[in-house]
Amino acid sequence: MKKFLDEFKAFIARGNVMDMAIGVIIGGAFAAITGSLVADIITPLLAAIFNSPNPDALNITLRAAEGENAAIVLGLGTFLGTIVNFLVIALVIFSVIKAMNKAAEMAKNLKKKEEEEAAAAEPAGPTTEELLTSILEELKKK
Repeated sequence: MKKFLDEFKAFIARGNVMDMAIGVIIGGAFAAITGSLVADIITPLLAAIFNSPNPDALNITLRAAEGENAAIVLGLGTFLGTIVNFLVIALVIFSVIKAMNKAAEMAKNLKKKEEEEAAAAEPAGPTTEELLTSILEELKKK
């Protein structure tokens, strides 16, 4: 049992798990922001476009309610809101990943440039041919 707890503690202490936990928390907060954007900004705009006080009311009734049988309704307004919410989240994620990739590429290019500058700054030593030639001359002298 102690070994299991030690392994679990090591697993939890890894950076990737902590990064994932932070991502989940930020994702939850971001979902609230995008939900508000869709509900409070985009949905009223859709309502104005479709001349409906509530876009969630943009439904198609397939069968009206009869007695105890509930109505069968296609909830197009709710579906449109969900699609818009998805598109907003996808756009933001795409933008963040694009920015991260650009930053990683810039860091890679900077590191490569620093390595090239360091290699250029080092004094060039004798080539293998020059070393062999000098050894040959020393051997001829003896």
